[in-house]
Amino acid sequence: MDGEELTEQETALYDRQIRVWGADAQRRLSKSHILVCGMKGTVAEFCKNIVLAGVGSVTLVDDRIVTDESLSANFLILPHENHYNGKTLAEVCCDSLKEFNHMVHVAVETGDISTFGVEFFEKFDAVIISCCSLGKKKLINQKCRKLSKRVAFYTVECRGSCGEMFVDLLDYKYSKKKLEETIECQIEYPSFEEAISVPWRALPRRVSKLYFAMRVIEQFEDVEGRNPGETTIADLPGVLKLRKELCETNSLDESQIPDALLERLLTDTREFPPVCAIIGGILGQEVIKAISGKGDPLKNFFFFDAMDGKGLIEDISGPSTRS
Repeated sequence: MDGEELTEQETALYDRQIRVWGADAQRRLSKSHILVCGMKGTVAEFCKNIVLAGVGSVTLVDDRIVTDESLSANFLILPHENHYNGKTLAEVCCDSLKEFNHMVHVAVETGDISTFGVEFFEKFDAVIISCCSLGKKKLINQKCRKLSKRVAFYTVECRGSCGEMFVDLLDYKYSKKKLEETIECQIEYPSFEEAISVPWRALPRRVSKLYFAMRVIEQFEDVEGRNPGETTIADLPGVLKLRKELCETNSLDESQIPDALLERLLTDTREFPPVCAIIGGILGQEVIKAISGKGDPLKNFFFFDAMDGKGLIEDISGPSTRS
């Protein structure tokens, strides 16, 4: 991301931001390239935030056709428009995002992201995926990790009033100010697969119940061959059975994954716009930190539950990458 300085037009447009995080951070943002897969409400919020922040480009991947359900939380799809026939979510969202900041290049890539070669991801500085299966999350994360350059990887999911975000910055170096001096810091991150493979009995006793609940539903969808979000309250008996099996295998008390929480996640399968705004805002903030190298990054899971209004950061890592 090293290279030319900000143009006069960029300096004028991003003047307020430059006063907050400096010209060098803004230059890094303006030269960065972001890949986003899965255009739901939370991701729409994220895209709006980084486009306004002034990244160099955003590439969208989502070949699903726009439906009435798509309007529930995605404000980039205007409800009064009637010309969406045959248009994909990525195409419609691309048109809307271009209006937020004409200096940011927004484009669409078609195809199944899991089939893209490793070299495809080398063009980007950060990859954000949503609405992807367990296997696809692992695969894309692995491809990003095979590159010679560091590509930040994020997953984000929102079910009703709950949301989850995962971050992998590999071996990440950054600076932060402490009093009058600048301190150089380094954090080593595990991959998505490494993180979720940590035995539950090895985790701290007070890990968010949402972490366990999301893993149960994620594995249920994987076993049943479901797309993310297709599991509903009708699947509760099967989900409870899997919870029992996983808890026995991991020596975890089933009370750590309450019936009520699973029922809520299976009943409220659509995104809740206020939760989308919160998680999308935090995701945007984290990507900006990773690109600019300014500020303490999140490691490595973030959970939010609107029922209690709390956001929790959990470090789910093996011994070699634990902070």
